[in-house]
Amino acid sequence: MSIRLLFSHYPFHAIFLLFISLLVSKFSLAITLSNVTDKLALLEFKSHIDYPLSVLASWNESFHFCQWDGVTCGNKHQRVIGLDLNNKKLVGTISPHIGNLSFLRSLTLERNSFYGGIPSEAGRLNRLQNLNLSYNSLQGEIPVNLSHCSNLKNLDLQYNHLVQEIPSELGSLSKLEILSLENNQLSGRFPPSLGNLSSLQQLNFAFNNLEGEIPNTVAQMKSLNHFDVALNKLSGVFPPSLYNLSLLTYIALTDNNFSGNLKPDLGIALPNLQTLWIGGNQFTGTIPASLSNASDFQDLDIPDNHFIGTIPISFGKLQNLYWLGAGFNLLGNNSVDDLSFLSSLNNCRQLTHLNVGYNQIGGGNIPTQISNLVSLTELYLEENLLTRNIPPSIGMLSNLRVLSLGGNKLTGEIPSSFGNMTKLLTLSLYNNSLEGSIPSSLGNCRYLLDVHLCHNKLNGTIPKELIGIPSLARVLNVSHNSLTGPLPAEVGNLNLLQALDVSYNKFSKEIPAQLGGCLALETLYMQGNSFEGTIPDLRKLEGIQYLDLSHNNLSGQIPSYMVNFPVLNILNLSFNNLEGEVPIEGVFRNASAVEVEGNSALCGGIQELHLHSCPIQGSMKHRKHVPFKLILAIGIPAFCLTLLSMICLYRLRKSKKNCLSVSSFGNFYHKISYEELLNATEGFSLRNLIGSGNFGSVYKGKLGPDKRTVAVKVLNLQKQGASKSFVAECEALRNMRHRNLVKILTACSSIDFKGNDFKALVYEFMPNGSLEMWLHPEDAFKQMRNLHLLQRMNIAIDVASALLYLHHHCEIPIIHCDLKPSNILLDDDLTAHISDFGLARLLSKSEKEAFLNQLSSVGIKGTVGYAAPEYGMGSQLSTNGDVYSFGILLLEMFTGRRPTDELFKDDLNLHNFVKLALPGRVMEIVDQSVFNEVGETQNMVSCWSDWTSEHTESLVSVFQIGLACSAESPRDRMDMRRVALDLLSLEAKFLWTDTHE
Repeated sequence: MSIRLLFSHYPFHAIFLLFISLLVSKFSLAITLSNVTDKLALLEFKSHIDYPLSVLASWNESFHFCQWDGVTCGNKHQRVIGLDLNNKKLVGTISPHIGNLSFLRSLTLERNSFYGGIPSEAGRLNRLQNLNLSYNSLQGEIPVNLSHCSNLKNLDLQYNHLVQEIPSELGSLSKLEILSLENNQLSGRFPPSLGNLSSLQQLNFAFNNLEGEIPNTVAQMKSLNHFDVALNKLSGVFPPSLYNLSLLTYIALTDNNFSGNLKPDLGIALPNLQTLWIGGNQFTGTIPASLSNASDFQDLDIPDNHFIGTIPISFGKLQNLYWLGAGFNLLGNNSVDDLSFLSSLNNCRQLTHLNVGYNQIGGGNIPTQISNLVSLTELYLEENLLTRNIPPSIGMLSNLRVLSLGGNKLTGEIPSSFGNMTKLLTLSLYNNSLEGSIPSSLGNCRYLLDVHLCHNKLNGTIPKELIGIPSLARVLNVSHNSLTGPLPAEVGNLNLLQALDVSYNKFSKEIPAQLGGCLALETLYMQGNSFEGTIPDLRKLEGIQYLDLSHNNLSGQIPSYMVNFPVLNILNLSFNNLEGEVPIEGVFRNASAVEVEGNSALCGGIQELHLHSCPIQGSMKHRKHVPFKLILAIGIPAFCLTLLSMICLYRLRKSKKNCLSVSSFGNFYHKISYEELLNATEGFSLRNLIGSGNFGSVYKGKLGPDKRTVAVKVLNLQKQGASKSFVAECEALRNMRHRNLVKILTACSSIDFKGNDFKALVYEFMPNGSLEMWLHPEDAFKQMRNLHLLQRMNIAIDVASALLYLHHHCEIPIIHCDLKPSNILLDDDLTAHISDFGLARLLSKSEKEAFLNQLSSVGIKGTVGYAAPEYGMGSQLSTNGDVYSFGILLLEMFTGRRPTDELFKDDLNLHNFVKLALPGRVMEIVDQSVFNEVGETQNMVSCWSDWTSEHTESLVSVFQIGLACSAESPRDRMDMRRVALDLLSLEAKFLWTDTHE
């Protein structure tokens, strides 16, 4: 129809409405097509996700895509403007179809497990303002096409595996404010084109392989306040361009190849500077005193350079200073002025870290005013030229964790005030001229891990209070002094100690037998003393690597057990009064590893030791003529007697009606009956039911005249294996004594009022229930039950200590076989106790191999998720199985996820879940409630303002212990001796800035 004909038949307004209608229809169609494009792009993105798909469960036809989890749409056109899947544990690749989301302004995929490359199609997103792909496993190069995202303000690709050079084209992103490429494998030079980023505020290229000099074009970044290029291979002088950036608050050049002097006016040119980290370079000259002009300055770390002169006295004006690290330089002139800076720091009440060790500071004594630094946690003054006495005022530094004064010329006595530093972890006073006795007050320092008092002039004995501190886990070194008397028997308390050195003193008497209980010992030096008697039983020190007992007065024979030390590298027994034959097995096969000279009565051994032959025993010839009939006459009756004893023991165990001897438990209740237990639990009332397990139920009860609260475990004898479980638990518990094992009070094996068999165990009641209840509380108790980080550490240490006892300290080692949170009970102060030994197995005392002793059911080997994988393949039970269960328990305690969590499907399990996240994404997997006290609801960030990178490293170490314990192969798992040692050490690190103390 022609236009004229159209107007002739229809009014103008009708034609106008028709025209508008056509335009709207066309526009609506365009929007619909665009929406379809967004939807398809999202579905393609989902198709590249391997797991967990449950996170994207809402991405289906039941919901409009704008309602899908993580998706944000604009109100006008219903186009996708934001995709935020931060910390969703996603595994997969990033689909190229992401480039079809043309309205996208923000893409946040940080803290997942994406791998593969960054798709170049992302360069199509010209509206994109935020691109955060950090903390993943992305590979390949940074796409040059990202330079087309002209509106980009934040580009965060840190903590991936990106390679090659930083594209110079990124210099065209004129609106960029944050550029973070930290912790990749980028190489090449710093692109000069980045100087065009005039809006850039934060630049982070740390932990890469960049080389060359910082270009002068950086001076054009007038908005820059954060500049971090630490841990690269950069060179040249301190970047001159940085002096022109007056807004800088943070500069990190640590561990590069920078050199030259710092400008004297550094603090004037950069008046806003708060942090200057330039350690591990080759800087020379003096420390600029002008840094005190930056009134908000907090953090100076310049170790391992070639700085000379002294610490500027003007630093005393920096009231916000909390870190001053200048060790391993050439500071000091051995003059009285060298220590003037210490007095000037009196106003620096926030200072926590002071390190000027390994310099040339001397000429005076440590000022008493050092006690004003009340916040100090670490004080390093070692390897200088300090003289005179140690001021007792140091003992007023009650927050001190590390005190290192070794390698100086200090004299006088060790102040007894040191005992006031109750949070001390490391005390290092080696290589001085200190005299007098070791103060017993050091026994108050209950967290001590390391003590170094060697090479002084100390006398007297080792205080029992010091040598009995159970936390000592690394080194106790008192060698090269004049200490006397016997070595205290309390040394046996040091069951976590790795190295003990008491050499070259004047110790006498016998070596205490309790030393054999220090199971973690790797180094034991006792040479150069006057120890006498025979070498005690040290056979349990299976981790010993270096053992020196030389230059003493020891007598007797070389103990035969020494051939069984599996990792012994050096054994020195020389210059004693030992006698008899030298073994030829184990370490004795290697002449370079064994020294036995100076023992004139020794003989035999391998030829390389050059000892005379041992005389032939005169009785050997006579033994050949012992009549065979005599052997039979003695041997056959002995064999029969042994067999008869075994049969009687077996029949005794098979008897159902035989009540167990209560006295064997050392109990409070010498007689217990079914009726008493019935009354104590109000007829086994449901309201007294506090738990149930594989073989029975547990009731709360009141027992005895004092109405003591107890827990009564009643066996369900209708269930197969229950009776064996009862006997197994009795056998396991009757001779065990450890603070972290549940205490059994008595047992009952009788009949009920209906004539049915009845078996029950009575335990000490644990008022705080099980660890399971705390880790996974019901909704009504979530605000009432919460374990913060240090509480979880304490519980982990309690459980590890109990397993250490079961595996290595029991007369007959025990395998628990069912370690899990519901079997960890907590008392009034949340001390943990392992319970439920119904599946426990004993180890052969002679062979130290697991064997089935008929105490419990053959088919039961633990709980799904916690049982070692080799058990499912029919492998023999061993202590390694308990170690696996502990590893899973540890991972569960700090992630808050059960091993049976619905997240874990296919090849993803709790072990792999943690392994994928370490080390860069540890804060994503940790249970956020560990940062809150009971009842607190703040988010994590507001609750760990004191959290440091050292804490993060320690948390990573906790997870690594869990991974090492839960390794698939038994031979790859840690030993509980090492586990307990490492956990105790990590707990001490957490205590440094813990706000829950």
